[in-house]
Amino acid sequence: MIRLRAKKLFKRSSSSKASSGGGGGDIQWEVRPGGMLVQKRECGEGGVEMVTVRISTGSNLHDISIGATATFGELKMVVAMVSGLEPEEQRLLFKGKERDDADHLHMVGVRDKDKVLLLEDPAIKERKLRAMAMARPGSQVMSSGCHTIIEV
Repeated sequence: MIRLRAKKLFKRSSSSKASSGGGGGDIQWEVRPGGMLVQKRECGEGGVEMVTVRISTGSNLHDISIGATATFGELKMVVAMVSGLEPEEQRLLFKGKERDDADHLHMVGVRDKDKVLLLEDPAIKERKLRAMAMARPGSQVMSSGCHTIIEV
């Protein structure tokens, strides 16, 4: 956090200082993830604005509270605890686009009670299914028959 002292351009009477909270001219600044310097917002609890994101997995709906300045990578870690999917197996879509792990929620436009769609990465899902099929005893006969048909 950066603290800058504001210059007073006009003199105020003591009654106007009392009504404005008697700040004394100190303005608190913060640097946003995009590099923009902005005046710090006053939040009620702890200074961190929280948003509730609805994670939809098709049949299930999970409400997750997370900081508004968190990244989609951090959201994936929280979703992993709820859904059981590892973060690298997840694809999070917001407003029809898949978001990178480095994208910040507030920079993309995620607000309170917005819905984020959770999909399982198809390539990883296919690898899992192949590994499960190879682990079964009767699956090797079946896979060898598929290869002979493909070769013909």
